[in-house]
Amino acid sequence: MMMHNWFECKIRYEKVAENGMNKKVTEPYLVDALSFTEAESRIIEEITPFISGEFTVSDIKRANYSELFPSDEEAADRWFKCKLYFITLDEKSGAEKKTATNVLVQAADLRDAVKKLDEGMKGTMADYVIASVTETALMDVYPYSAEPDVKPEFPDADKR
Repeated sequence: MMMHNWFECKIRYEKVAENGMNKKVTEPYLVDALSFTEAESRIIEEITPFISGEFTVSDIKRANYSELFPSDEEAADRWFKCKLYFITLDEKSGAEKKTATNVLVQAADLRDAVKKLDEGMKGTMADYVIASVTETALMDVYPYSAEPDVKPEFPDADKR
């Protein structure tokens, strides 16, 4: 299982509005990176082809998501933050214990987000309750993926 370190990066740039006027906007994006430095580098690399002109990375902060459920559907153009409570029973006291976690779901609307969340959680053995589902302002999400032709820096490290 791969652990992700999510960073929310805000990009500030001038966008041409519907009325033809230039307007300064700040848009949030989610990036999977190991550090703040890598997050900044990755968001600049990902955004550069899409923004003409200058832009700045105005903010970077950690984002706590335990799971991501992306969608290939054309209509699923929004991201929803889903707060879940996993319910476990304390063996000694018999009391119910709730553990909160945040999940990000790509969907078309609120109903679709709940449906996709339930589909994504099908294989889960633990009981859970959906505490909240809220639409985020995220424009896009960039998970980390290693290029298949990249050679390890130390190829013999695992042969010791």
